Amino acid sequence: MNLKTSNKSFSLLFLIIIGALLGSILGEFLGSYIPSLKILSTVYTIGTETPLVLDLRFMSLTFGATVNLNIMTIVGAIVSIILYKRH
Repeated sequence: MNLKTSNKSFSLLFLIIIGALLGSILGEFLGSYIPSLKILSTVYTIGTETPLVLDLRFMSLTFGATVNLNIMTIVGAIVSIILYKRH
């Protein structure tokens, strides 16, 4: 993978994260202030409830990840991909 491909991949990943963040904020805002759009602020959690702990006596490693999604998070990510492809 050359440097140009790496930069494009990083740009796409960055735009997806920004789009998901903005979508999530918009979903929370709309769901909070417009009662009929409450479903937009419903959060679905994907991940582990308790982290995996690996105790090696001299060091303890903890692994865990949680992603909180709402409908607008997914919409924001999709819109950012579409905008990236158009550019």
